[in-house]
Amino acid sequence: MPCDSRIVGGIAGPFEYDVDEFWTMAYAAGVGDANPRYFDSLRFGRVIAHPVFPVCLATRARWRMEPMFIEAGLKPEESIRSVHVTQDMILHRPIIPPEHVRVTAMISAMEPRRSGTYLLTSYEIADGGGAPIATIHWGRLWRGVGMTGPERRMPGIPPAPVIESGSSERAEIGIHIPPQAAIVYTACSRADNPVNFHTDTAAANRSGLARPILMGVATLAMAVSRIMEWQGRDNPNDIARIHARFGAMVFMPSEVLLRAARADRNSAIAFEVLNADGAAAIRDGAIVWRAES
Repeated sequence: MPCDSRIVGGIAGPFEYDVDEFWTMAYAAGVGDANPRYFDSLRFGRVIAHPVFPVCLATRARWRMEPMFIEAGLKPEESIRSVHVTQDMILHRPIIPPEHVRVTAMISAMEPRRSGTYLLTSYEIADGGGAPIATIHWGRLWRGVGMTGPERRMPGIPPAPVIESGSSERAEIGIHIPPQAAIVYTACSRADNPVNFHTDTAAANRSGLARPILMGVATLAMAVSRIMEWQGRDNPNDIARIHARFGAMVFMPSEVLLRAARADRNSAIAFEVLNADGAAAIRDGAIVWRAES
C-alpha cells in the first residue's frame, strides 16, 4: 500500500556503536583489499578503516528505521522489494578503531518514480565527542510501491559531483567476484540481517530474483580499492567523497570490469563498473580527493 510522504524529515537515533580493530580489518579483507594500513598496527601505530567502511554503521541504523516506514503505510512484504540505487558518502575523516560512534538517521526525501517510490535516507556518523566522521546519503527504490502526499525533499542534500574526465590517464581493471562474495561481505561487515536476497536463494526468489546478487556497496568498495591501488594511494584519508549510482545486477561468480579516468582539472576520478553482460552495475561513479592530499 502507499507510504505517506509526511514521514520525510523524521529522525531516528542517535544509535551508538563500538568499532573495534577486527571489524575494520575484516571489512577490508572481505572486499579483497590487502593495504597494510588496514591490518598492520605495528608498522603504522594503529590500523585505519577502509573508506567505504562507514556503510556498515549506516546499514545498522537503516534497519532500525524500518518501523517508521511500516507506521507510514508500508507493508513488510513491500519493504523487502527495496533496491539500493544511489550512494553518496561525504568523508570528513577515516574511522581509526577502537572508536565509539553515534549514528543519527533521517528520512531525507520521497519521490514518485515510474517503477515505484524513491526513498533517500541520510546518516550522520560522529565520534563520541560529536565531531563528524561521515555523512551518507543512501537512496533506494521501493519497486511497485506508491506514495501518498506530495514529493518531499529536505534542504541541504548535495548535488552529484560533476567530474570533467578527459585525461589520457585511464584504466580498465578486471575484478573477480567469487561465488561466496556476498556471504563473506555480510559476515565481515557484521550486517544485522545476514539471511537476505544477497545470501540466500529462497530470500532472493521472494524478492523476485532468480538467485542472490552481490551488494552494490560491496562492488563499490572493491572498485574504490582498485582505484586507490591504480593511483598509488594507500591512505583512505585522501578521499573526501564517494558517489555512485547502482544499476545492473552482479551475480556470483562472475567477472566485472572497472573503467576509470582521472579528471584533468581537479584530479578526481570518474568510474563505472560493468557486469559480466557489459551492463553498468555502477555508473556516474566519482571519487573526490581531499584538497590537501
